[in-house]
Amino acid sequence: MDFGDRHVVITGGTGALGGAVVAALVAANASCHVPYVHTGEAERFPLRNHPKVKLVGGIDLTDEAAVARLYDGVPQLWASIHLAGGFAAAPVSATKKADLTKQVDLNLVTAFLSCSAAVNAIARSGAGGRIVNVAARAALEWRSGAGMAAYTASKAAVAALTAALAEEVAKQGILVNAVAPSIMDTPANRAAMPKADFAAWPKVEEVAATITFLASPDNKVSRGGIVPVYGRS
Repeated sequence: MDFGDRHVVITGGTGALGGAVVAALVAANASCHVPYVHTGEAERFPLRNHPKVKLVGGIDLTDEAAVARLYDGVPQLWASIHLAGGFAAAPVSATKKADLTKQVDLNLVTAFLSCSAAVNAIARSGAGGRIVNVAARAALEWRSGAGMAAYTASKAAVAALTAALAEEVAKQGILVNAVAPSIMDTPANRAAMPKADFAAWPKVEEVAATITFLASPDNKVSRGGIVPVYGRS
């Protein structure tokens, strides 16, 4: 794949999956714009000094004005990849309104505001583009969300947003898709589940490869898909 120096926004780009996605994108000759909130995120990011990477600080993705500022600073946006989110597990009986709202903000609101700003930015170029969201396995297999219903509902909403938006903007040449990972093989997940079969988990580089294709010019027809990326798990 060759992005031909096209500009791509990657929210959540400083995380474990984000790092793999940004690495895949720069290898494919993309110019990457990576927002962050805390200085530590940028300082730990392995590709912070890469010439194809621009880190953009002080961006709260739940703040509409901050999101608009991010996208206004990107010349001729081609693709927007939305990896930002959060996870919490608790039974419904122990989940307060504030807990639910936090999951909706972290997962749905960040994706929705980024999608909105991306559609407007891509439309300004008139050349079409790509949007990729991140749902979750539980967003497709609701019963697997027992014990984490707030998270499941917020990610199911991301899946619905993806399918609806894909239909809405197809005639503008904007192809919208999402991936739905199972538990990925990250240091944090290994630490949280030390007895799990790590070999069955999808690697972040493998999930990143699917995301990169969906965001690329090589994807000419796929839209409205919520693509399972489960590995062998």
